[in-house]
Amino acid sequence: MVSKLSFVVIARDEEKMIAGCLESIKWADEVLVIDHGSIDDTAKMSKELGARVISLPREEKYNYAKPRNAGLKEAKGEWIFYIDADERVPEELKKELINFSRQLSDKFTWYATPRLNVILGRPMKHGGWWPDYVKRLYKKSALKKWKGDLHEEPEVIGEMGKLKSPLRHEKHEDLHEMLEKTNKWSEIEAKLMYDAGHPKMNVLRFITAMGREFWYRMIRKMAFLDGKEGIIMALYQVYSRFISYAKLWEMQVKGEK
Repeated sequence: MVSKLSFVVIARDEEKMIAGCLESIKWADEVLVIDHGSIDDTAKMSKELGARVISLPREEKYNYAKPRNAGLKEAKGEWIFYIDADERVPEELKKELINFSRQLSDKFTWYATPRLNVILGRPMKHGGWWPDYVKRLYKKSALKKWKGDLHEEPEVIGEMGKLKSPLRHEKHEDLHEMLEKTNKWSEIEAKLMYDAGHPKMNVLRFITAMGREFWYRMIRKMAFLDGKEGIIMALYQVYSRFISYAKLWEMQVKGEK
């Protein structure tokens, strides 16, 4: 018996990336795009490329669990593979998933897959970017729901297995795009920390947070082995960590007034 596989694509304003994603999964039994309030041509392009599109209203506060729960509800396959618009399924992962659907096993009800992050045009193998396992494949009957505003987590019954072939992630094309995304994500992360009652930021906490990030990326994970791009990304992650905590500090100061 062959198990039906549904791909659920999570997208919002992804007209530049969606075609590459859908092209890489057009072989699947079902391709479902959950469009979370795009104001560009993401939904239109997805329909033209043969995907079924579910449109959700745009919200000022982006909830990362909501589109995944919508995909869980709408997907028709026995197994669901969640994928973002800037990710691609290479040929080797395609073959593994096809073979997987033909060889059913009751041992695992969900799977993580390694992810190859391509940043500034370079596949990253150091700096903490590899193998970057992400939880993406689920037996629909075992996945109960997703929860969490920013770092969404699944509520799933059963044990997790691991796939061998990597997903490809076209993470950042240039520094301008990186800065735009960091500004958006750091705002969300800072607000979550503030709402959770994070201890008041001080000089020591700033230095400790940035120091740990630099040590992890550059020293422990040897980011420099990925060349100039690896060094840039290691230092950028330090900056990203700093800006999240700086925004948290700003919220704390304003909250005291």
